[in-house]
Parts: sequence; C-alpha cells; structure tokens
Amino acid sequence: MGELQHYPADTPNVPFAQRPIIILGAGIIGCAAARQLLQNGFPVILVAEYLPGDQDFRYASAWAGAAWHPAGGISPEWRYLQAISHRQLLKMAQEEPESGVSIVDALEYVERPPAENSSAWGRTLAAKWRDLQPGEYPSEFSCGWSYETLVTDPTLHMPYLAKKITALGGQFIRKRVESLEDLYGMFPESSIFINASGIGSQTLKDVQDDLCFPERGQNVFYKTKNCRTMYFRNGQEYTYVIPRPMSHGVILGGVKQADNLSSEPDMEIARDEIARAHRLAPEIVPEHPPEDTLSYIVGIRPSRKGGFRLDSEQQGNRYILSAYGFGGGGYAFSYGVADALCKMVEKAERENVI
Repeated sequence: MGELQHYPADTPNVPFAQRPIIILGAGIIGCAAARQLLQNGFPVILVAEYLPGDQDFRYASAWAGAAWHPAGGISPEWRYLQAISHRQLLKMAQEEPESGVSIVDALEYVERPPAENSSAWGRTLAAKWRDLQPGEYPSEFSCGWSYETLVTDPTLHMPYLAKKITALGGQFIRKRVESLEDLYGMFPESSIFINASGIGSQTLKDVQDDLCFPERGQNVFYKTKNCRTMYFRNGQEYTYVIPRPMSHGVILGGVKQADNLSSEPDMEIARDEIARAHRLAPEIVPEHPPEDTLSYIVGIRPSRKGGFRLDSEQQGNRYILSAYGFGGGGYAFSYGVADALCKMVEKAERENVI
C-alpha cells in the first residue's frame, strides 16, 4: 500500500467503501476480520501494539490452545458464530496446510449429566459425532462423545494470516494508542473503526469497559509423536489435551487465574496440569514425562464478565464496531465474528449508498 491520503470523514469525493477501515488490535479477532473485509473489497489498516509473530505473553493469540470446541451454555446466535468458524477452519485444514489448521479426533468426557444447553449441540457440525457407550469412557464420568474437530497452531496461523492480509493489500501499523479518539485523529478520512483490542478495552480512555479483565492461562507443551487426538474434560476439573500435529506435541491444561499478570510459569500449576492430563489421557501423557520433552507457556486471555461484546454504533459520521472479550474462545469464534463484522460494515455501506 502506498502513501496514505487523508480526507475528512465526511468528504463526499471519497467514496464510502474506499475509505480505509481501521481495526484496533491484531490478534486473531482483528486479523480474521481484516482478511474477510479485504476479500470483500474493503481497504483495511490494522493498528496494534502487538503484531503477528510477536512472542509477548500479553499477546494472547500467540499462545492460545486454539482448539475448536462447541461451547456449552451459549445462545443460538453465538453457536452460529462458532459454526461459521468451523466451516472456515475446515476449509483451511483441507486446502491450506500452511494455515496451521489440522483435523484431529476428539474425545470429550462429561462429569455430570448434560444440561439442555450443553456442548452436545456440536453434533450438528462436527463430523463422525458419536455418543460413547458406558465402558468407552472412564467410570467416574456421566457420559461422553467422540467426534472430529479442528485445532489451530498459533505459531503458524498468525504469520499465515499476516501474509494473507498483506497480499490482499492490508497494512499493519505498530502503535499503542490510549483512546479511540487517537485513531480518529490518525485517520480523519475513515468512517468505520473496529475495536478488537482485547484487554485494551479495559483501559482505552473512551471505552473503559470495566467488565473486561485479564485472565492468566498457563499450559505445558509436551513433545510427542502421539498427537492426533484431543481430550477434553468438561466439568469441575477443567482439563484438556490439545494436539499440535505440525509441532509434534500436545498442549496440556488448563488453568484460569483472573487478574494475575505474572509471566513466569508456576511449576506447581505445571505439575498439576501434567497429573490431570495423565489421568485424562494416560495413553498419551505419562505420569512423569522426561523434562527435556516439556516446555511452558503463559498467556493473558482477554476475558469479559458476561461474555464478549460484539456490536455496532453510529457516532455522527463514524461507525464504531466492537469485538472483544473472547477469553479462551478467540479461535473458536474468530471467523464467525469476522463474518458478523463484515455484515455490519456492509450494512453501514448500504445505508450510506441509499
């Protein structure tokens, strides 16, 4: 992209659809939205403190477990966002190995009889879904399912997205901003701004969403060739074993620590995660894995009480779209959210045209 031209936001001689859409935040949500908008013909500029390829523990998208898993207890609208993500990720897994998305088997064990709004709705999407029979799951569980699912390797997927965005004419600007107002000043010609700043929405001066909070996650990466099956324990002892076929290992977790910003691995948590993963999947995770097969991951999830925010509002000549607060669900919702944001942008364009 060449030099940026600047026009006031209400300049009639710059067609609405040709004014760059500005996305604040370049995690999975911001980048998925940028790719989709660019494919739909809109110019896009992403402004962010952290960019794809960064290794900072506050850049959650680099460290996510990134498994597609049907979330329980969510609305039908949110389920559909996950469905769109599933469709897009499946296509990448089938056609673009460089995307870092893989199809794997999944076994999910449920501690208590599933409620009406459980994750069993995943049977409408996931291939090879089957209810497990007693004897096929450990006796301490109430029931279980097996199905095919999708796992994304963030170390491959975020650089892949950055490449796609750049090839489509998108632009990245590394900059920390203190408010949305700062962005309006940087891009007076733009009419649409998307706030995908994650935990940044807690501190942006003109957002200050006090429902947002940082939630520390810590995982263990265990190097093993046995990395084609995901295990998920649904209930009080929240545990997962997420395959990383392209990195030849599995991610063991999990833990959620609200308002904890420590970047140092807590070895007590790591030992507990290994023990829980061994109980869940003894055929993959030994009781005492050799130390040289283990590494430790810390990331800060951008969480929000009551769930994520996804909406659009008009302020004068500007449209402000918000998409943040996805916690550990960023990858599972990503491409569905990108689709929803595109529809909001097209609605604004339509209103402007007619």
